[in-house]
Amino acid sequence: QVQLVESGGGLVQPGGSLRLSCAASGNIYSLYTMGWYRQAPGKQRELVALISGGGSTNYVDSVKGRFTISRDNAKNTVNLQMNSLKPEDTAVYYCNANLRTDATAKAYTYWGQGTQVTVSS
Repeated sequence: QVQLVESGGGLVQPGGSLRLSCAASGNIYSLYTMGWYRQAPGKQRELVALISGGGSTNYVDSVKGRFTISRDNAKNTVNLQMNSLKPEDTAVYYCNANLRTDATAKAYTYWGQGTQVTVSS
């Protein structure tokens, strides 16, 4: 069984910073791409940032230059440093991870439970 647990959400003023963390635990054989998505009220879930096992990153245009995704392969964690936050960044943020649970299993994408980020004065 695999679990992804996010932490670090909260309320912050516009222009402020938050750091989200996500730890993957359980039966993990190989951990591939990890990422962060977000879903604002009344909107579809959207990709925020991805990071491959080798460290290549990809960001949605609206967060480029403000957010930084990183990972620690030894700890099976992925982080999202969010700077210069804007009210439109308000959403529930979800981490995900594509992984295999053993050598013969297919890769599958797992999701965390989400953490609320609210940017408001």
